[in-house]
Amino acid sequence: MSSEQKPTTSNPGETKPAWFSSWFDTPYYHILYKERNYREAQVFMDNLTHYLNLPEKAKVLDLACGKGRHAIYLNQLGFDVLGADLSENSILEASKNSNESLHFKVHDMREPFEEKFDAIFNLFTSFGYFENDDDNLTTLKAIQSSLSEYGFAVIDFMNVHQVINGLVPDEVKTVDGIDFHIKRYVENGHIFKEIDFEDQGQKFHFTEKVKALTLQDFQDMMDEAGIYLLDIFGDYKLKKFHKNESERLIMIFK
Repeated sequence: MSSEQKPTTSNPGETKPAWFSSWFDTPYYHILYKERNYREAQVFMDNLTHYLNLPEKAKVLDLACGKGRHAIYLNQLGFDVLGADLSENSILEASKNSNESLHFKVHDMREPFEEKFDAIFNLFTSFGYFENDDDNLTTLKAIQSSLSEYGFAVIDFMNVHQVINGLVPDEVKTVDGIDFHIKRYVENGHIFKEIDFEDQGQKFHFTEKVKALTLQDFQDMMDEAGIYLLDIFGDYKLKKFHKNESERLIMIFK
């Protein structure tokens, strides 16, 4: 399961909250995943915007933007960018970078936007976290309805086949002096990651869960929504998708 995922969390004695409610708002989420490859992400943005041939000052939505690193870079490329995320803490942090052509707002991706965008990007496996599978279809419809007449949408998802084949069941990752004990497994059509660690004498437990959506699953949902899948790529250099080898499942649609 890829490190960019935004998981659910559970703690003993509490009512189980929804996936979006706390884990990636904690400092530990950002500590565990601090070693992400920013340069690779920028190359992906370069390749993607070039492929889509976006006009100068095009309106771009970074959907599930987190703290806004991709929205900021897209804005540096000359686009009018809105970053949207359900995490209030992340949007608060991202908003420190706001300017006349870069804005951020708290938003649920299941809800369409009133304004229309020339491109909508949902990047780095920021899809498939809902408890109700119907919400995935709802999200696709919301994305499509938020596109301008000539707009394109992009979902960058993990390649489930490659992830499951290479799943590491147990791992200990030490970051900033914290030992994160990680267990990974597949159950009921979802990929789980259990994360246990201790810091300052307190024990923590979080669970990441993402729907193991295949290309066929996306195609079925898109067919039902009347969405046109235009192109499929398998990595950030936009090479052809291969079911068993590709690192990513990148879909261009409208």
